[in-house]
Amino acid sequence: MLSEVTPVPEAALPLAQFKAHLRLGTGFGEDSLQDDVLLGFLRAALAAIEARTGKALIIREFSLEIRHWRDREKAVLPIAPVQAVTEVTLRDAGGSETVLDGALYRFEGDTHRPRLLPAGSLLPAIPSGGLARIEMQAGMAADWGGLPADLGQAVMLLAAHYYEYRADTGLHSGCMPFGVTSLIERYRSQRLTLGGVS
Repeated sequence: MLSEVTPVPEAALPLAQFKAHLRLGTGFGEDSLQDDVLLGFLRAALAAIEARTGKALIIREFSLEIRHWRDREKAVLPIAPVQAVTEVTLRDAGGSETVLDGALYRFEGDTHRPRLLPAGSLLPAIPSGGLARIEMQAGMAADWGGLPADLGQAVMLLAAHYYEYRADTGLHSGCMPFGVTSLIERYRSQRLTLGGVS
C-alpha cells in the first residue's frame, strides 16, 4: 500500500498560469473567487497524470507498506523517480517496530523502476503477521518550474478539460483527452511480458 505522506504544497501549483491558460478575466474584485475550485482541478489533473504514468511530479514524502517481499533479492518501488529512501522499518504482529540499519540495504534509482536492494544476499525477513514500511522521497521537481514542459502542459490541458466539463456527468471512466495522452506517453512505464511490450 503506497500512501502520500505530504501533499503537494499549494505554493507549488501554478494557479496564476492556469488562470491565464483558461483566459479568466483579471483586475476585478472577485479575482480569487474561484481559486479553491481551480486548485482542486489542478490537484485532480496532477493525480491523474501521476496515476497514468507511475511518476510523482512534485517532490514529496511517500510511505510504502509491504506485508511480504515478492522477491527478497529486490523490492521494486511502485513510484518513480525516487530521490531517496529515508527509512525502512519492520513491524511485528504485536505492533513493535524496528528501524533497520541503513547498512542492511541500498537504494538503486531508475527512471521507471527504482529498487530497494539488500546489502548482502537478501532483504531482512518481514515478521509473520507484520510488515515492512519504506519511507521515501519521490518526485521529478521541487516546484512547477522544474518539471519537463510537456508534463506541465499535460497537467494544464487536463485541468482545463476538467474545468470545461465540470457539469458533464456523461464522460466515461478514465476519459483523458488525446492531447494529454500523447504528451505523457513517453513517461509511461513499459512492461515486458511473454507476448511483448504492454
